[in-house]
Amino acid sequence: MTFSIGNPINTALVLYIVYRVNSILFPSIKPPSTIPHDFRDGYSWMPKSHPPTMLYKTYTPKTLTPFNGMNGQRILLAINGIVFDVSRGRNFYGPEGMYANFAGRDASRGMAKQSFDEEMLTDIDQPLDKLEDLTPSEIENMNGWIDHFSSKYTVCGRLVNEGEVQ
Repeated sequence: MTFSIGNPINTALVLYIVYRVNSILFPSIKPPSTIPHDFRDGYSWMPKSHPPTMLYKTYTPKTLTPFNGMNGQRILLAINGIVFDVSRGRNFYGPEGMYANFAGRDASRGMAKQSFDEEMLTDIDQPLDKLEDLTPSEIENMNGWIDHFSSKYTVCGRLVNEGEVQ
């Protein structure tokens, strides 16, 4: 196979390559015809406002309860002592969501057993559920939920029993 400049396709390709190399080696130095506006006008991904900052804190069942999404509040839930800010999932965990009973509560047993019933929740006046009666597959299931929540939501604290707060 030989290269012939007489072939129209080869001639067009050579001219295009020469043009591109020339534009890279010798870029245009003439000023733009229009002056750019503020850079923010061109970005649609910028949020309207920054979400309020949430510091990493230690929660007890009683101090976690107010974060149930009522009145536009943040929504927090705990799994195995890890507190997640699930406010972005308001459709699921908010007051009208199908998992609303987990908002502001320890959801460990419910997540482990794949049950969203009220009886899966420990009363806020009781010590935290030690989860000792869970089977290995239920513990694995709960850990799967922790991995899922860790990749999707912000970890914002830990859940401890009343009196263990430091």
